Amino acid sequence: MGEYHIQGGVPIQGMIKACGNKNAALPCIAAALLTGDPVVLRNVPQIEDTAVMFEILRSLGVTVEQLEENAWKIIASGQIRSTISPELSDRIRASILFAGPLLARTSSVLLPPPGGDVIGRRRLDTHFLALQDLGARIAIGKHFDLRANKLIGADIFLDEASVTATENAVMAATLAEGETVISNAASEPHVQDLCGMLNAMGARISGAGSNILTIRGVRELHGVDWTIGPDYMEIGSFIGLAAATGGSIAIQGVNARDMRPIQLPFSKLGIRWTISDGPPGTGSTLSVPVQKSPKVNNDLGGMIPKIDDAPWPGFPPDLISIMTVVATQVRGTVLIHEKMFESRMFFVDGLSRMGARIVLCDPHRAVIIGPAMLHGDHLVSPDVRAGMALVIAACAARGESVISNIYQVERGYEHLTERLQNLGIRIRRVE
Repeated sequence: MGEYHIQGGVPIQGMIKACGNKNAALPCIAAALLTGDPVVLRNVPQIEDTAVMFEILRSLGVTVEQLEENAWKIIASGQIRSTISPELSDRIRASILFAGPLLARTSSVLLPPPGGDVIGRRRLDTHFLALQDLGARIAIGKHFDLRANKLIGADIFLDEASVTATENAVMAATLAEGETVISNAASEPHVQDLCGMLNAMGARISGAGSNILTIRGVRELHGVDWTIGPDYMEIGSFIGLAAATGGSIAIQGVNARDMRPIQLPFSKLGIRWTISDGPPGTGSTLSVPVQKSPKVNNDLGGMIPKIDDAPWPGFPPDLISIMTVVATQVRGTVLIHEKMFESRMFFVDGLSRMGARIVLCDPHRAVIIGPAMLHGDHLVSPDVRAGMALVIAACAARGESVISNIYQVERGYEHLTERLQNLGIRIRRVE
């Protein structure tokens, strides 16, 4: 298993292009099972998670062909198997996304418990309750056994605004008989991306971007050539890298609308950026200048500000770890409140060893007092986003840091070593 060796203390400088949204690519890959026609997906990030999703498709009897570096053709024609490999399922949380399309396509699914990040309990109840509403029968033992003679449209109220449960329910409902209404649906950009792709395949989905989705079932879907949107989580990570190292960066291919919920929390830490139009068809360019002595902007009355996460359009939980590291390099005090996952904040132990001044109040809240002089340490990546946060901390620290379990980081960031090197970071990937 690989390690990153990072010599920190160097401000980044340069330009990168935003990669495709990982969390949009994963359901779009699964959605290719809903038709026997060719599906071409472009701007797919070349990361571990997408590689595992393609492996699962191949194991089901699907033809998967790489057209170029970030473009793939998927043909799910003929007889498709409905049993997910336990070994592959254990490698990725997103294996649960095959439940909806396989149920719609083959009327049965045998799904082992999904793996992925270790960030506390991540319940699957919402997925199964939604699929039950559509007519699925579910037996839970060592595996999840889902069967349905016929899927029937239903009025579904999700017990939480789960992104992947929304996506599973939408994919199953596209081929269900009649109309489905999903209330308390997730509205993140990647959910919108999936709905856009399905509509381009002939689905009839309205309400994408809101918390009420209406799906009118169709008899069949056809092929599509679809381009995945930019990954605002990756963009936010590189903004955090520039802020924490005292550097600057320009990021091409940004969707300006996606950045609005992210901008306010960054501004609480004194971090600003500008967005300008790029060439036609290329998206916008986001530019982060060098932030001179950034400081926390207190709330009215001099109160300590809080940065917390929430379902879209709230601040994304996947960027809470990044914001925590940025806060260690900003003058002032801030409360970080991670409300959505029960053990995601435990990674701050590594930051404290590096010299960060952090009070971990409980599994969800931490008080950060900055700026702190960080020093290199040996760190272990616990999950994708906390792993990237530790990379950012190592880049900001004095001396050398070694980060192990980098498989977790590379599940979400394409060609990270090379891209960091191009920004001036002294990083080596060592096997």
